[in-house]
Amino acid sequence: MGEFGRLMVDSHASPRDLYDVSCPELDAMVEVALDVPGVAGARMTGARFGGCTVKLVHEDAVAEFRRTVLTRYMRKVQPSGLSFKPQVYVCRAEDGAGLMPLEG
Repeated sequence: MGEFGRLMVDSHASPRDLYDVSCPELDAMVEVALDVPGVAGARMTGARFGGCTVKLVHEDAVAEFRRTVLTRYMRKVQPSGLSFKPQVYVCRAEDGAGLMPLEG
């Protein structure tokens, strides 16, 4: 989880720095998320005009993450005049697509 989280952070920084495809809101969300205990990684998905960020959070840290990240984000962006209020959607990784045996 630690290595995957580090790669997520790197994959946020690379397109942001090399191709200028981030925005202040996405960068702020990644920054504040990485300061929350239990967050292993964060990166943008979508880009330029907003989009979303995806965070890799240890399961036992999800409740604290939900309690703190939005408040910290708003504190960070309000002085700069940004006012978009984000939402948090909690998802869980699943096995995904696979082969199913045919019956009959």
